Amino acid sequence: MGSSNNEKNLSAEAAPDLDLTDIELADDEMAPNETAEEAARYPGRAGFVSIIGKPNVGKSTLMNQLVGERLSIITAKAQTTRHRIMGILNGNHNGEPFQLVYSDTPGIIKPMYKLHESMMSFVRGSLEDADVILFVTDIFEQHDENDVLERLQKTDVPVILLVNKIDLATSEQVEEKLAYWQEHIQAAEVMPISALNAVNIDRLFDAIITRLPHHPPFFPEDELTDKPERFFASEIIREKIFLNYKKEVPYSSEVVITGFKERDDMIVISSEILVERPTQRAILLGEGGKMIKKTGIMAREELERFFNKKVFLETFVKVEPDWRNKERSLKQFGYDE
Repeated sequence: MGSSNNEKNLSAEAAPDLDLTDIELADDEMAPNETAEEAARYPGRAGFVSIIGKPNVGKSTLMNQLVGERLSIITAKAQTTRHRIMGILNGNHNGEPFQLVYSDTPGIIKPMYKLHESMMSFVRGSLEDADVILFVTDIFEQHDENDVLERLQKTDVPVILLVNKIDLATSEQVEEKLAYWQEHIQAAEVMPISALNAVNIDRLFDAIITRLPHHPPFFPEDELTDKPERFFASEIIREKIFLNYKKEVPYSSEVVITGFKERDDMIVISSEILVERPTQRAILLGEGGKMIKKTGIMAREELERFFNKKVFLETFVKVEPDWRNKERSLKQFGYDE
């Protein structure tokens, strides 16, 4: 997690008049609510770090940056993330072994479908077992995060507030946003970052580590995530749908992996894309099947990069009316905590 000269230059360019390195870190060797006896019992630290915030503030980009792997799909559209995705990072910090279990969560919204209610249950679950909470906002938010703040008022674990996308702002805008949050939230720290450009990510990492309890690892050291390969295959296909289609089609779509066979020379993946209406199916297919072919090619290329292996992908489009409001369908698709 060492910083590079390039990262330091990015930091200076993002806010030339703002000293982004002058941030006080906790010197206490014990995590909050941890006794001296508990701290002495284990030689290392381990804990759960939940990333929460409104849609489209950069939570998934931050998750991938912190873990060093592309686990969460990213698009410019809001509500891309639907599940709680854990990324596990093991290492050594100042002579202490650690295991960080990051959770990328759906953006906090007011539910309109049972799907949304399930998505918000993932957020609640991540808050309940968190040892540290990263509340991500960004430089463009209009201070309408009351629904997020209401959830944070019910927790007694350390909250680090992150003002993201500072690479798109002036130093004056960054200073104004930091001053606002320092006045309006009880946070362990308020920190400016650029998740995209890795600005202040090393400093954030240090701030997280110092607040983790002394505890043995929760997962084996060779595990990167709690999700199976099928999950990431479906997410990659769903990401390409978000990138290639507009309006309601991406939000009405779900991807189910019906076959996943790994051979010596390739992985054979069969998938179904479910939509709610025949008109959406027609849009997904496109004239002469051109759009679904384009989406399939993009997904296959991304799958090959992700699995580092040749992939044969076949995709079918089916209509599943009103699946976003059917508890049975939601459970089948994994929307239960």
